Amino acid sequence: MSKKLVIFDLDGTLLNTINDLGVSCNYALEHLGYPTHSLTAYPFMVGNGVRRLIERAQPDASPEEVEKLMAVFKEHYDKHNTDTSKPYDEIPELLRELTNRGIAVAVASNKYQEAVNKIINHFFPDIPFVSVQGQIEGRSVKPDPSIVFAILNDHPTPKSEVLYVGDSAVDINTARRACVENVGVTWGFSPVSHLRKAFADHIVSTPSEILNFV
Repeated sequence: MSKKLVIFDLDGTLLNTINDLGVSCNYALEHLGYPTHSLTAYPFMVGNGVRRLIERAQPDASPEEVEKLMAVFKEHYDKHNTDTSKPYDEIPELLRELTNRGIAVAVASNKYQEAVNKIINHFFPDIPFVSVQGQIEGRSVKPDPSIVFAILNDHPTPKSEVLYVGDSAVDINTARRACVENVGVTWGFSPVSHLRKAFADHIVSTPSEILNFV
């Protein structure tokens, strides 16, 4: 059945954001006297929201210290989250092609909502997303499927006509829990083995291949 709605993860799927995330996390760690990490280490820490990123970057931090680190991180990241981040090759063209075909597009991210809004408006101002969902207070992060249901509330679509696209096992598990077809992408932050272990329905290595499943 043809798809009417494609839901995209943000970090590692639409945008390469890892350096800006790593720089802001290192800033927070250094600001509070903790050791920092190589930027190449950060792909293994992201994917479950800012709190889990901070906890992975500094596993010895107490809950109170995690809150302080998060506050410093957000203050820095809000100012610098478009410094080096950029769309992956072919992503703008893919989003325009889907829109031209009359297929709705949406975003489901574990990044906090304010940052998601800023980043989407900055990089994709001409794309008419039907729903842009980030992490909000009181809603469980992915792989909990609540974020998918929020998108379907904004843009009601039969699940059989929905495709979910992401770069990590978190995304594949989110789609599976929401009972929607999924595509794992290999250009993001996770190795392809993680997508296979999560039983991705499809795996692609270029954005244009996603058109084969709509």
